Amino acid sequence: MTLRLYDTATREVRDFVPLVEGRASIYLCGATVQGVPHIGHVRSGIAFDILRRWLAHRGHDVLFVRNVTDIDDKILRKAAEAGRPWWEWAATHEREFTSAYDSLGVLPPSAEPRATGFVTQMTDYMTRLIDRGHAYAADGNVYFDVRSLPDYGALSGHRLDDVHQGESAGTGKRDPRDFTLWKAAKPGEPSWPTPWGRGRPGWHLECSAMATSLLGSQFDIHCGGMDLIFPHHENEIAQSHGAGDAFARYWLHNGWVTMSGEKMSKSLGNVVSIPAMLERMRPVELRYYLGSAHYRSMLEYSDGALTEAAAGYRRIESFVERVNSRIGAVEIGTVTDEFAAALDDDLGVPAALAAIHNTVRAGNTALEGGDAAGAAGAASSVRAMMGVLGVDPLDDHWLTAGGDDSAALSALDVLVRAELVRRATARAEKDWGTADAVRDRLAEAGIEVTDTPDGAQWNLKGQE
Repeated sequence: MTLRLYDTATREVRDFVPLVEGRASIYLCGATVQGVPHIGHVRSGIAFDILRRWLAHRGHDVLFVRNVTDIDDKILRKAAEAGRPWWEWAATHEREFTSAYDSLGVLPPSAEPRATGFVTQMTDYMTRLIDRGHAYAADGNVYFDVRSLPDYGALSGHRLDDVHQGESAGTGKRDPRDFTLWKAAKPGEPSWPTPWGRGRPGWHLECSAMATSLLGSQFDIHCGGMDLIFPHHENEIAQSHGAGDAFARYWLHNGWVTMSGEKMSKSLGNVVSIPAMLERMRPVELRYYLGSAHYRSMLEYSDGALTEAAAGYRRIESFVERVNSRIGAVEIGTVTDEFAAALDDDLGVPAALAAIHNTVRAGNTALEGGDAAGAAGAASSVRAMMGVLGVDPLDDHWLTAGGDDSAALSALDVLVRAELVRRATARAEKDWGTADAVRDRLAEAGIEVTDTPDGAQWNLKGQE
């Protein structure tokens, strides 16, 4: 099958055909490093890490760029409120984001440019735009003339008459719908020299300059959250096309993490930070949860959904570890056709997870029936599929995160399973006293038993 992706620009699912056969170039709008990352921030990192891993699995050489916005109104304001230098505030929180990505198994980008390192390229970009009649300077600011581009609004569907850029007021704009490329210097703020005076870059200009500098005037995929479609990505397209660059060929946007139906954001106060989450659950379980929904859907956060996802991951993990301990080392095998078809269909992770759980059920049946080869084959396939999703239970990244307790868990699983077999036998014989005694004994040891259609499952209390 051919990988097909939903392109926001054309509003249809399209076959992915890269510019260069066997290669894939991707630009992801990264963090504005203004504070501690929350789960809404990292969802795009996980969603498009799965895209990257699937492209690599299919044999593509992937060039993946994720930028850092390290100069911004919010960074300057928060640093000033804290009485700290803006650059130190940005660097501190950039490290927080890097730590969050690393904890959640997001592969490091091929390049991670900072906006402040590309001012020269931004200046060149503005010169090209002015020379081509798409931008103008006024009072030390530089603005993009949205009326100069006939297809402005095509990505978002905004009509020009309805455009509101939502940016802070500048001086010298010819039209309030024009957006800022360069902000004139203000007292006490950082600034850089340009032919139009000292100042600092506008948010939209940064990404166009960084993307084309590293990936070329045209590249394959531009990714980001759907909240960036307008004005950010619309304005990136305007700048790039206005400067004569073809820019991105596919536009992919992930849905938000929501809480009570509202987008998770610091301004609403409904955020759940990554450090706080990792005090409650293992990083691999949080990654599994954040990557389990289709990337274009909203992910409604709740403790119940989190617990359910963690239990689902542990069922998969438990199967792989049982095979690993009973039969021998589980090598990485091949993905199933069902799994491949799901991911080729616009990264259909929910259907891909269904394929994994089907394989786990078949593997458990084989394991309990003494079919060692069947169980080992299923476990190898599960490792391959979970690896594409970035959550292979036996990957060194997860085995070394917070200490390798997999051997202890595997040993415990063997003992608990023996008790559960005894309980199942007692229930079948209607010996309710023995069945209840087994369950009570496990509960006293801190082990909770849940009866499911796939049989009894267990978890350590406090780790659901």
